[in-house]
Amino acid sequence: MHKPGDVILGGIFRIHFFPAYPDLSFTSEPQQPDCYGFDVIGFRLAQSMAFAIDEINRNSNLLPNVTLGYSLYDNCVQLGTGFRVALTLVSGQEKQVTMEERCLGTPPVLGIVGDSASSNSIAISTVLGLYRVPMVSYFSTCSCLSDRQKYPSFFRTIPSDAFQVNAMIQILKHFGWTWAGLIVSGDEYGVHVARSFRSDLGPADGVCLAYTESLPWDDDPAQLRRIVNVVKKSTARVVIVFAHESRLVTLMKEVLRQNVTGLQWMASEAWTSGTSLQTPHLMPYLGGTLGIAIRRGEMPGLRDFLLQIRPVLNYTISGNSIVNRFWEHAFQCSFASPSVGWVKAGGELCTGQEVLENVETEFLDVSDLRPEYNVYKAVYALAYALDDILQCEPGRGPFSNNTCAHLERLEPWQLMYYLEKVNFTTTFGDQVSFDDNGDVLPIYDIMNWVWLPDGTTNVQRVGEVKRSAFKGEELTLDEDKIFWNFESKQPPRSVCSESCPPGTRMARKKGEPVCCFDCVPCSEGKISNTTDSMECTSCTEDFWSSPQRDQCVPKRTEFLSYHEPLGICLTTTSLLGTFICVVVLGIFIHHRSTPIVRANNSELSFLLLVSLKLCFLCSLLFIGRPRPWTCQLRHAAFGISFVLCVSCILVKTMVVLAVFRASKPGGESSLKWFGAVQQRGTVLVLTSVQAAICTVWLVSASPVPHKNTQYHSDKIVYECAVGSIVGFAVLLGYIGLLAVLSCLLAFLARNLPDSFNEAKLITFSMLIFCAVWVAFVPAYISSPGKYADAVEVFAILASSFGLLVALFGPKCYIILLRPERNTKKAIMGRGIDT
Repeated sequence: MHKPGDVILGGIFRIHFFPAYPDLSFTSEPQQPDCYGFDVIGFRLAQSMAFAIDEINRNSNLLPNVTLGYSLYDNCVQLGTGFRVALTLVSGQEKQVTMEERCLGTPPVLGIVGDSASSNSIAISTVLGLYRVPMVSYFSTCSCLSDRQKYPSFFRTIPSDAFQVNAMIQILKHFGWTWAGLIVSGDEYGVHVARSFRSDLGPADGVCLAYTESLPWDDDPAQLRRIVNVVKKSTARVVIVFAHESRLVTLMKEVLRQNVTGLQWMASEAWTSGTSLQTPHLMPYLGGTLGIAIRRGEMPGLRDFLLQIRPVLNYTISGNSIVNRFWEHAFQCSFASPSVGWVKAGGELCTGQEVLENVETEFLDVSDLRPEYNVYKAVYALAYALDDILQCEPGRGPFSNNTCAHLERLEPWQLMYYLEKVNFTTTFGDQVSFDDNGDVLPIYDIMNWVWLPDGTTNVQRVGEVKRSAFKGEELTLDEDKIFWNFESKQPPRSVCSESCPPGTRMARKKGEPVCCFDCVPCSEGKISNTTDSMECTSCTEDFWSSPQRDQCVPKRTEFLSYHEPLGICLTTTSLLGTFICVVVLGIFIHHRSTPIVRANNSELSFLLLVSLKLCFLCSLLFIGRPRPWTCQLRHAAFGISFVLCVSCILVKTMVVLAVFRASKPGGESSLKWFGAVQQRGTVLVLTSVQAAICTVWLVSASPVPHKNTQYHSDKIVYECAVGSIVGFAVLLGYIGLLAVLSCLLAFLARNLPDSFNEAKLITFSMLIFCAVWVAFVPAYISSPGKYADAVEVFAILASSFGLLVALFGPKCYIILLRPERNTKKAIMGRGIDT
C-alpha cells in the first residue's frame, strides 16, 4: 500500500499468517513472495497508520505545508520477508532526491513504523542502526532491544518486557503468589523474558519460579507432553506464559488432552487478547486468566476512515492488491481478473460495490484499540519529530555550527536526533516520550477472561500498571470485578511453603529456591512477632520469650519468698526458735535464784539466750525480696549475733576451766582474771571485733541487691551480692575461729570432776555448731539462687537450735522435771538434797 507525499514513512505489518516460500536463488528471475491466510487485525493495523497520516495531513498545526506519504508492506510472519521489506524501504538512499523535481517511483523513507515480532525487529534494527534510520515498533517488547549500543536507532511505543515482567511480579506479590511456573517461547523473546525474571526476582520480592520451560518451535508432541507433565506435577498453581498466540494453541491442546485444571493462568500481552484461545472447550482451563494488555486507546474517526476503503479493479497499481484480498476475505467472493494468480475457483464474483457495514467483521470493531493505538502514537512521534525540525531557527540548530536540518536534504540520523527528544500528549491524554533506551513511558492494562454462563468469553479490564516520572511504578486493581475460575470464587493459593507464623523463623531448604523453607521455632529467649520472619530476635536482659515465642515478657523473678513452702517452713522454724528462746529465758528468769541458773555466771546465760534469739531472728532477713537495707543488715546481724553467742560460750568455757583450776592448791589466783567485769569485757571486745569487721565491709564494698541471670536464662534470681568476698570470708572465719577455740577449751574440760560438768554440754554444742558450718560452705557455694539463701538460713537455724538444745536442754530438764537435782550439793557432786 502506497501513498505519495513530501516525506515518506515506511510501515511493516503482518497482513497474512503464512508465507509461501519463493525461490530466492540468483539463477532465476526474482519473484515477489506470495502469502496466504489473511489477517484482518494486521490489515487494520496498516490502515491505522494510513489513518494517522491522513489525520496529520489534515491538521494545519502539525507539519504545515508538508504532506506525509507512506509505503506499507506485508511481512507474512517471516523474518526473511520482513528483512527484505525493510531493505526495500530504505534502498535508494545514495540517490539524491529533491522536492523541486517530480520524480518517478517511491522516494526513500526517513523512518519506519514496525516491525511486530521482536525477532524481526532485532534483525532489521541491527542493519538500520548502522545508517541511523529510525525504526519505531508498535509491538516488539523484547527487553534486549533496549540496548542502545546494539540498536541505536530503535524506538517503540509499547513497553519492554522488562516492565512487563515487573508488572507480572507486582501482580504475584499483590495476591501473595510466591510460587509460580514460567513458560516462554523458544526464541529471543522468550529467552530474554526468562532472563528478566531470574534477574528481577530476588529474596526481597519473596517470589520464586517453580520451573521455567521453553516451548518448542516445531510443536514437538513429546516436548509438549513433557512440559504439561511438569505443570501438572508442580505444586505451583499459577502459570505465567510469555509466548505468541499461535505457539500457545498447541500447548493448550495438550493441556486439554491431559485435563489439567485448577490453574491460574497469567498471559503476556502477546496472547491476552488472543481470540483463538477464547473458545468454549478451553474456557474450563483458561477461564479467569489474568493478562497484561497493551494500553487501550481511542482514535476518533477511525471507523469512518475504514468504511471508505474500496477495492481497485485496475491491477496496474499492484500495491492495492492487499485491499482486494481483504475484500475477498470479508465478502467471501473473488475478483475475476485472470491476471491475478490467487483468484479463487468458483464462488461469487466481487463487484467492488459491496457495503462493509453489512458484513460482520472485527475489522470495523474499534471499541478495543490496543496495538492500533501504538501504531497511531508511533506515526505521531515521527510527525512531531519532523515538526520540530521545521521549527528550528537558523543559527540555533543542534548540529555543527548551530545549523538546522532542512527537509529537502534531511538525513535519517537527523530525524533520529529529534525523535529522541520528542514529547507530546495524544488526544486520549497519554504522554509520549522516549527515554535514553528508546522506550516509551510504560503503561499496561490488566485484563481478566470472564467465562460467562452461556459459554462465551468477555475480556474485561480490571486494572492498570504504569510508571510515572514522579510516583514510580503503580499497580491498580479492582478485585471485585475479577472472575476467578475456581469453586471458591477466590484467588488461589500458590506457595511452595506455607507462611511461618509468629514464634518461628524461615529456614531455607538446601538446594531449593528461597520460597521453599521450613518453619523452625525460635529458641528460648528469642522471638519473632511477624509472619515469615527471617530471624528471631533476642529479648532484652530483663525479658524472656513467651511459650509461643511471639513476644518478650518480663522474666519471672525468683527469691526466697515468705509465700512459698520453703520460705514458710524456714520462717516458721525461725519464729519457733525465737519463741523457745523466750520461753527458756522466762524459765531462767523465773528460776534465777536456783543453783543451776546461778552456776557459771547466770548473766552470761541470759546474754547467751538473747544472742540465740537474735540468731533466730536474723535468719528472717534472708527471706523476702532483697532490698538494700536487708542486704546490708543480714550478714552484719548474722555475724554479730553469732559472735555474741560464741563469745558467751567461750567465756563460759574459760570460767569453767578457771573454777576447776582454782579448786586445786595454788590455783586461787586464776579466778581474779575471770570476774564478772572481765567476762563482760571479754564478750564486748570479741563482739566489737566482729562489729568492726562488718563496718569495714559495709563501707568498702557493701552488699547490694543483684539481678542474677546466670543461674536461669528464663528468670531473674534476686539475691544479695556479698560485695566483698574477702569481707564475707573474714566474717565467717572470725566466727569459726571463736567456735573452734571454744570447742578446744571445752574438750579439755570435759573430764573435770563434776556431776554437772557444763564443759561437756559446751563441747557437744560446739561440735554441732562446727559440723553445721563446715557443711555449710560447700553447700552454699554449690546452691543456685534462692537455695543459697535457704542453705544459709538452714545453717543459722540448725546451729542455733544445736546450741539452744545442747546448752539449755539439760538445764531446763532439771529445772522443770528434776527439781530435786537443782541444789548446790547436787551440782557440786555431794549428793542430792532430800
